[in-house]
Amino acid sequence: MSPPSFFLFKSLHFSLPLILIVIGITWASTSAQSPPSPGYYPSSRFGSIGFHQGFRNLWGPQHQRLDQGSLTIWLDTSSGSGFKSLHPYQSGYFSASIKLQTGYTAGVITSFYLSNNEAHPGNHDEVDIEFLGTTPDKPYTLQTNVFVRGSGDGNIIGREMKFHLWFDPTKDFHNYAILWTPSEIIFLVDDIPIRRYPRKSDATFPSRPLWVYGSIWDASSWATENGKYKADYRYEPFVGRYTNFRLSGCAADGSAGSCNPPSVSPSGAGGLSRQQYLTMEWVQRNHMVYDYCSDPKRDHTLTPEC
Repeated sequence: MSPPSFFLFKSLHFSLPLILIVIGITWASTSAQSPPSPGYYPSSRFGSIGFHQGFRNLWGPQHQRLDQGSLTIWLDTSSGSGFKSLHPYQSGYFSASIKLQTGYTAGVITSFYLSNNEAHPGNHDEVDIEFLGTTPDKPYTLQTNVFVRGSGDGNIIGREMKFHLWFDPTKDFHNYAILWTPSEIIFLVDDIPIRRYPRKSDATFPSRPLWVYGSIWDASSWATENGKYKADYRYEPFVGRYTNFRLSGCAADGSAGSCNPPSVSPSGAGGLSRQQYLTMEWVQRNHMVYDYCSDPKRDHTLTPEC
């Protein structure tokens, strides 16, 4: 979700020797096996752009730095930071290469997402890639989510699917992408599809124009194990690094003229190839840690697409 008002939190103390031991065990077990090849790498079809070609700072300008094409944003006790695309889009392929901070990052969200919350406050749509901060003994959680017409406002109705990645996202930049067309939303990591959210009805699919955002902010109330661990500002600043931005979309304000929604399938049509589907199923079988449709505690009358 997009950042609310800023809050400060205090957290727990950790023993460094124990942390270092457990880190090694954790990463060895979570990064042991990579997904099979999807057979097609759609990011190569979309050229990257410089930050100022497609984005502007939205908040926290003093916590944002651009250096040789790489954008760094950070969170400390005074503020976080966020950026926003220059144009709204009606569909498109949107991606960035992101490198996350190592160590204690509990309570901190680093994100890349689509939203129209400024145009429709209290009744907005949103498509999220969010990295949920963690304690050093556990891997980051990548959360994908879809909100439709206010389901992320007030009484929140999320459509979360969460993953533990097959690599350490703090070691290097990796490409994270959202494909949004009139018929589907596909989330990809390094060109590997991890989730497909098809349009099953108008009520469960975002159709109004969306802007592209990125941010780093304090979400201590829920981000890490449902708020068990809070942001600890003894470890500030918390840093997110972004590069290789791709905005290949149909602009809703007419700035790009007429266009057709892009595809991540080798056929150029919608959906995924059989090999891409098999790869996505492998990821979900081996690395998915939460699916809202399988949660018995959820009221599924509110999520009829399940």
